[in-house]
Amino acid sequence: MKIAYFDCFSGISGDMTVGAFLDAGLSFAALKKELAKLKLKGYEIKAAKVKRRGLAGTKFDCVVSDKTRHGHRSVKEITALIDRSALSERAKRIAKDIFAKIGKAEAAVHGAAKTSAVHLHELADTDSIVDIVGTAIAVDELGIDEFYASEITMGERAVIGTEHGNLPVPGPATLELLKGAPIKISGIEAELVTPTGAGILRTLAGSFGRMPRMEVSSVGYGAGAMDLKEMPNMLRVMIGEAKPETFKEDRIYVIETNIDDMNPQNFEYLFERLFKVGALDAYTTAIQMKKSRPAFKLTVLAPRDGLERVSSVIFSETTTIGLRFYEAERFKLERKEVTAKTRYGEVNVKLSKAPGGVYTASPEYDECVRIARAKNVPLKLIYDEAKKMVKV
Repeated sequence: MKIAYFDCFSGISGDMTVGAFLDAGLSFAALKKELAKLKLKGYEIKAAKVKRRGLAGTKFDCVVSDKTRHGHRSVKEITALIDRSALSERAKRIAKDIFAKIGKAEAAVHGAAKTSAVHLHELADTDSIVDIVGTAIAVDELGIDEFYASEITMGERAVIGTEHGNLPVPGPATLELLKGAPIKISGIEAELVTPTGAGILRTLAGSFGRMPRMEVSSVGYGAGAMDLKEMPNMLRVMIGEAKPETFKEDRIYVIETNIDDMNPQNFEYLFERLFKVGALDAYTTAIQMKKSRPAFKLTVLAPRDGLERVSSVIFSETTTIGLRFYEAERFKLERKEVTAKTRYGEVNVKLSKAPGGVYTASPEYDECVRIARAKNVPLKLIYDEAKKMVKV
């Protein structure tokens, strides 16, 4: 499966996106031929190699000579324009999806009742239409099946002039489009992410975060209009084949603290409370602190949305006055829960599958203990029989 990854280290815009695809191998002639199917007039497209802070990339431009329709196209009108064209069905669908999402965001921030009737002003200009439809054409021409994107770097402390007057950066529609996506405010006083770029990301990217496992076949850099002093004003796109994952992967928080003045008996209750609020694991390690004081290092693994919940329990149930935490990647085996029917009763068993199809069965300890006590038989007997009776 062919996939692509947007590395938004310096934001994203429509022209940067098309430029990145051209830099990664999209034929300029094919792009021009497909755009002609829109039957738009009064514009010319150009692509040139440029440098931004020493990094080479492609600058895409749509030079408009006729703006008689400036700011007066609605989402409905643009959709009709795309539908009337001879573009491929996939290109049409992608372009319309991008405009629909931008229209919905604009309706939300300006309090409009219907998305289809929203006038997109600057986003309805010919150059914006060319950028968005050009992106859809690129996706179709390059045969990309799925998209992923990085954390998104945005600018701040600037204003942009619009039909509605001056608006703050990041723009309201941009933020509306990127709700739920990881963003980073850079401190650069410029609009790094445009509504067009945000609409493209929201439509194409299936997830945001680290780069997926892939065999990269091409890399493209799309240059923005500004030459920033802080970093290369580029969007990077990496295209290649998805590599099958040997293991399941995710990211978690590791939370640690050293404790030398707490009754060790209290750890049992602490662990009980930690697991109730969603901790994935918790354990202590015997350590020696300054002046040879014996102590414990408490380590807790928490899901990415559980950092504050877990930290609150640690602060309330221990004597620590500070925590350290960091994000960690982890591999996980595929696993499921099954029921083993033994002669003593049913036992839940965790079944994990290792590479090569090797399974490991782990009967639930508490259930084995309960049955062993009730039947007055050795715990080991219950445990071993539950493993034998598991059906893969």
